[in-house]
Amino acid sequence: MNSIYLDNAATTKIDDSVLEVITSSMKNIIGNPSSTHQFGRKSKAAVETARKNIAKHFNVSATEIIFTAGGTEADNLILNNAVLNLGVTRIITSKIEHHAVLHTCKFLEKSQNITLEFVNINELGEVDSDHLEKLLSTSDAKTLVSLMLVNNEIGNILPATDISNLCKKYDALFHSDTVQVIGHYQLDLQKTPIDFMVASAHKFHGPKGVGFAFFKKGFGVLPMLHGGDQEKGARSSTENVHSILGMEKALDIAILNLDEDRMHIESLKFYFIDELKSISNEINFNGNSSDFKKSSYTILNVRFPVKNDMLLFSLDLAGIAVSGGSACQSGSNKGSHVLSEILKDEDADNTSVRFSFSKYTTKEEIDETILKLKELL
Repeated sequence: MNSIYLDNAATTKIDDSVLEVITSSMKNIIGNPSSTHQFGRKSKAAVETARKNIAKHFNVSATEIIFTAGGTEADNLILNNAVLNLGVTRIITSKIEHHAVLHTCKFLEKSQNITLEFVNINELGEVDSDHLEKLLSTSDAKTLVSLMLVNNEIGNILPATDISNLCKKYDALFHSDTVQVIGHYQLDLQKTPIDFMVASAHKFHGPKGVGFAFFKKGFGVLPMLHGGDQEKGARSSTENVHSILGMEKALDIAILNLDEDRMHIESLKFYFIDELKSISNEINFNGNSSDFKKSSYTILNVRFPVKNDMLLFSLDLAGIAVSGGSACQSGSNKGSHVLSEILKDEDADNTSVRFSFSKYTTKEEIDETILKLKELL
């Protein structure tokens, strides 16, 4: 039985070149970056070079990049800092954000007594810009808008420039969970002025357990972790040197091959949609996931015309890895909060599956998956 991995929005296979960089680093860079001797200085230099190289990809300065253990920590660091350090008393978000944002916002609502408001979304999961403007215009409270650039379940792409312009018009801060964007799209933060964003290396063929937060210049950072004053005081804890270097390499490769990889993945997604439609014209696609202009080319969220509680399990038994909801909840028996929010009851009752692709996905794997779906359905 061949193993087929179609859950790349959850995590991606680490690139061989990234493994080589990590292995070399573990063998040759042994110092603590905080140590003042030559071994420490070598380690520190490697981390700072990685920071500069990563920053260049987004047209920002190295001082605006803070290394973290991943996207969830970066989101938490930004949201907590906005409230505890930058005077934010109101957060506007949506009900289909990643739980790294939603749960943190709800925690801040309870613990810091902030006002938490939700912008309307339609049945496709699109943000209602008119409602967002109405919310922004009705209060003088210091406000942070937190909306993800690409939804991790349905792949919807946020019109970031429009949202950014609205935030600027009403003097609100703009944070975006960009975990599904980094390594898949070119993002120039001088052209799309986002105040805060995040990344997680394992979403673009890098190592797990490392990422970064971007804080636009001028915003001080109050740390959540205390004790060592690493990352210029923004995050205490010895830097994960080897993984940081692996992330740098993974991002370099992703950006270098961006167009080639995108063409390959887009062609597979297009082919997969066609093949699914040949199974049944009653198969539908959640959100904008079948719209190549409005959704990520890496994600397709499929709603089948049946209720089959065993479909994911059956696919897994056949060696096909997919997800029924958010990657970080793939072991949970809870339904998708995103689909629950946007689907009608009768549609939500049918089985939905998220398929997500990478540069390693092949047409042969898509064909095998289609054959198995025909058998199971």
